[in-house]
Amino acid sequence: MITFILGGNRSGKSDYALDVFSAYSGRKCFIATGKARDMAFRQQIMEHRRERDPSIPVLESGADLHEVLLRAKKDYDHLLVDSLDFWMFSCSQHAEGEYCIGEVVRLLSQWEGPDVVLVSCEVGLGPIPMTRELRGFVRSLGSLNRKMAALADEAYLVAAGLPLTLKK
Repeated sequence: MITFILGGNRSGKSDYALDVFSAYSGRKCFIATGKARDMAFRQQIMEHRRERDPSIPVLESGADLHEVLLRAKKDYDHLLVDSLDFWMFSCSQHAEGEYCIGEVVRLLSQWEGPDVVLVSCEVGLGPIPMTRELRGFVRSLGSLNRKMAALADEAYLVAAGLPLTLKK
């Protein structure tokens, strides 16, 4: 089963994803995609680490999420990927970024294996970005989110810490 959880920045989407994930029994793995590039983000990563069960193994992913999912699929019953927006940013910095994105979409469209909880930022509710690069990123992430929502068995939007069911 694929569960897709969207939300804005600091909306509570990661907290809700952890709640969903903690309800699973069996072998679990957290796949972290964010890389600390500044002190504020490093602090946010540390806060997320303190909120997670320390007994759950963590794998880190950059543009190689496809390979990380394939490796984790062999060893775990449940996977939590937090979050697709940071992963997509890693892909945008990679020479074969579009290929990396396509590989994950193809993999998940044929997914048979562990339950997967995917977290992503919903960026389509804010103002239109000022720069061409940022507009391109927002459009690409919006397109990816639509694909993930279509693939997901369940989808939720978290706003102000409250999960809203989009698909069940």
